[in-house]
Amino acid sequence: MRAITLKEFGDPDVMEWTEVPDPRPGRGQVIVDVSATAVNRADLMQRQGFYPPPPGASDILGLECSGIISELGEGVSGWNVGDKVCALLAGGGYAEQVAVPATQLFPIPQGLDLHVAAALPEVASTVWSNLVMDAHMRSGQVLLIHGGGSGIGTHAIQLAKQMGVTVAVTAGSKYKLDMCADLGADILIDYKKQDFVAEIRSQTKDHGADLILDNMGAKYLDRNIDALAMDGTVVTIGMQGGVKGELNFGKLLAKRGSVHAAGLRGRPETGPSSKANIVADMTAHLWPMISEGRVTAVVHAEIPITEAAQGHRMLDEAETIGKVILRVQ
Repeated sequence: MRAITLKEFGDPDVMEWTEVPDPRPGRGQVIVDVSATAVNRADLMQRQGFYPPPPGASDILGLECSGIISELGEGVSGWNVGDKVCALLAGGGYAEQVAVPATQLFPIPQGLDLHVAAALPEVASTVWSNLVMDAHMRSGQVLLIHGGGSGIGTHAIQLAKQMGVTVAVTAGSKYKLDMCADLGADILIDYKKQDFVAEIRSQTKDHGADLILDNMGAKYLDRNIDALAMDGTVVTIGMQGGVKGELNFGKLLAKRGSVHAAGLRGRPETGPSSKANIVADMTAHLWPMISEGRVTAVVHAEIPITEAAQGHRMLDEAETIGKVILRVQ
């Protein structure tokens, strides 16, 4: 088969579309003929040499895909050759075929294009596992999302509104903020012109945010605690602003607050806190929302996999909103 490989670590041009060995299904796995994959910031970090795959995972980029099952491994039940699926991966999505644990497969939501479905597994699993399963997001809360125009942000806005949550977002342009408003965001904060702490406190009558979905890490740690409501939780899913910050326990204790951080890629396949548990919970509770059109995949562009370098550049462009899909077939 063909796949995107790296000549070395570096800028987007180090990626090449080349021949590699075909994957074989292990026990409990299936082979998916990939129709499309999608670009995630983790892919950019791996390309640069900063985010190696977990032990045993494919070193090919790509944390999600959609496609058609072409082979079943030993012990797989509930799926058949020919089923259309999308999948959460630990790696391997930038390829014509990928081996996937059957427990990490989703059916294609009713009415959703097969290629567009590739934009769902990674962002949806990240948001659902952190906000719903771990932080217990519920109706009546206030959620602050940093990076509202990102793939994570655009999904989180829609999910939170479906759950009766007031949504505040930060973004760096009126264009992105307007798009967030179209998706349902209630409070719009231009982080280049406004202080998000002052804005969230002002626009919630000094209540603050019960939950903060943070992609910045160290840079925003102290100010996130300032923006936090009593008994609130900072949910950290990224480290774009650095990995080491100073935590003021006095402020955190005074708010009875907490800081939660959890990655997705390195979770175990099965067992407690596993990908299998997340996928099963999402299939039961989130997938009906998507099938009914209440939560949609926000796609900025769909381009051929051979133009993966351009897809990576798009993710860093100011006008990009939502996901970039790489079409394989």
